Amino acid sequence: MRAGARGDSGQAFPVYIAVIAGLLFLAFVYFAVGQAASTRNGAQTAADAAALAAAQDAREQLRTGWLEVITDPVQWDGFLQGKEFDSLPACQQAAVFAARNDALLSDSDCVPLSSGQEGFSVTVRSRESVGRSIVPGTEAQHATASAKAVIEPRCTFTAPTPEPEESEPDPDPAEPGEEPTPEPEPEPITGLTCGDEAWTIDPDDPKLPSAVDLFTVRLAGDD
Repeated sequence: MRAGARGDSGQAFPVYIAVIAGLLFLAFVYFAVGQAASTRNGAQTAADAAALAAAQDAREQLRTGWLEVITDPVQWDGFLQGKEFDSLPACQQAAVFAARNDALLSDSDCVPLSSGQEGFSVTVRSRESVGRSIVPGTEAQHATASAKAVIEPRCTFTAPTPEPEESEPDPDPAEPGEEPTPEPEPEPITGLTCGDEAWTIDPDDPKLPSAVDLFTVRLAGDD
């Protein structure tokens, strides 16, 4: 009886080892899959952050440039459409934010949109390999992710219709020693609307809404 029990125990031991080995293998597979998913999610987060950073930098450039020509509405058109910005510093900001999220972004992987929208498309690569050097054979495999951020103008400008000027006789030339007639002061600029708010530009103290009020920045899909 005891010999039979010892025989059964001996036969069960290899089965027990096989079951444990199978469970360990499954645990390793689940762990590897989880690591890969985590790396891919991290890459997507980095891509989103990079695209938004580029678009936000461009938005700040737009506001700064607009202020430089704020008293000349003839030069506003490119700013109203969100076109007057330099993509190089914007993409440099994208690279900074990609690095903060443990990813890499090369110069060729940050490009302005060409689909009739203003903004940027970026593609990043994770610093860590997909298997994070734990899974053999994945050392050279890195996760990549792409994102697109658009800049949407929130302002419109309608130049006011000039009132017809009444003809007046030419002023008499100033007598010697007499002060010349002063030039008329520039009129406030009206017709700019951002969102639902109308803005009046004072030529003596020109101001613009904040960049957030001038332009919306958002992530976009393939629309």
